[in-house]
Amino acid sequence: MSEITLNAPNLFDLSGNVAFVTGAGSGIGQRIAMGLAQCGADVALLDRRTDDGLAKTAEFIAGAGRRSIRIAADVTNGAALNEAVARTEAELGPLALAVNAAGIANASPAEEMEESQFQTMMDINLKGVFLSCQAQARAMLKTGRGSIVNIASMSGVIVNRGLSQCHYNASKAGVIHMTKSMAMEWVGRGIRVNTISPGYTATPMNTRPEMVHQTKLFEEQTPMQRMATVDEMVGPAVFLLSNAASFVTGVDLLVDGGFCCW
Repeated sequence: MSEITLNAPNLFDLSGNVAFVTGAGSGIGQRIAMGLAQCGADVALLDRRTDDGLAKTAEFIAGAGRRSIRIAADVTNGAALNEAVARTEAELGPLALAVNAAGIANASPAEEMEESQFQTMMDINLKGVFLSCQAQARAMLKTGRGSIVNIASMSGVIVNRGLSQCHYNASKAGVIHMTKSMAMEWVGRGIRVNTISPGYTATPMNTRPEMVHQTKLFEEQTPMQRMATVDEMVGPAVFLLSNAASFVTGVDLLVDGGFCCW
């Protein structure tokens, strides 16, 4: 029997890879972008604005000894995303990794919701992920190598008690199933595609002063009795992007503190 070669620490090493992260100016996307750089990747940072948030991400990455570029673009604009990927490859190198974290959340009773509110949610959270994946995969298919992680939500699996957000839940459910479909389209062509579905997470949106009462309820409803930190999404992202997950595609990884068990 041949000897098995194993180098477990290197499985999570992203050195020599170029990554592309949407929503990199704040919250989950920002911390994942920082984490990818710490694991050795150069990172293209995309957000709607190249403001202080994106500058902070770029400064952290420089401190980690890696390169980054900042790109202002809207994920609902396919042409802008294609241009962003082209610029990434021109300035950093062939694209191999991508995380699509750009998204919005709001609430409104279904019977009162304006059509425009529903459409905006779908445009950003679902179409935006599609267009991002499409632009990224077009580049990755040329080399026959790549890994994409889309940020969904446990709200794509369950209905959150007390929250009137059918449009948000539907958009995230769509991301999960669309990701599985893309994973199967590209499974024989060198690209893996997976989702992370966070539970209640202490993002800037969820830690506003006016959210104190709601945050307490989120914590009480979670089996671990707390919300996740944004840093707790970094490990799952690194895992799914890295060689540690080389046989993982089409998976929705729940990172929810046990919420969906009850």
